[in-house]
Amino acid sequence: MTIVIKPIALKHTKAFHQALDQVARERRYLLLLESPPLEQIEQVVRYNIERDVFHFVALDGKKMVGWCDIRPYTIPGLTHAGELGMGVVAEYRRQGIGYRLLETTINKALANGLSRIELEVFASNHGAKALYEKLGFEQEGVKRQARYLDGVWDDLIMMAYLKLSKSNDSNQTG
Repeated sequence: MTIVIKPIALKHTKAFHQALDQVARERRYLLLLESPPLEQIEQVVRYNIERDVFHFVALDGKKMVGWCDIRPYTIPGLTHAGELGMGVVAEYRRQGIGYRLLETTINKALANGLSRIELEVFASNHGAKALYEKLGFEQEGVKRQARYLDGVWDDLIMMAYLKLSKSNDSNQTG
């Protein structure tokens, strides 16, 4: 098995839709419980390509087995930051694909001016939380009882990766 990591392209729309739907229907890792319609996913992919969103996919041949994207914020004062989303289909987990996707996407975002990357992960998703920590993300807060699904409460953990420099001390004022 040779997994290739590459930027998303319009030709990946259907495969992205299928991978997203597969992970969403597990009802554990994403806020979505199923993928939006294919037409909506095509709009998202077009937007990401046109706006240079940092969006990479993992391919096993023609099969998409994972994705990672960082959507930069467009609000003045927040353009140094972006929100990360990702997923890897079940049979491809714990093989280093998530790490490769994250590393590639983070490096591209940092090289293009982002200095803060935010995400939210369910507290029950121990594997993802450990992966994020391995790549330098730190917990910043918890949204307690954020989700109640199938009779189970789950917290959302807010995490962030900061690219700090000596001139970028978070304790500075004004």
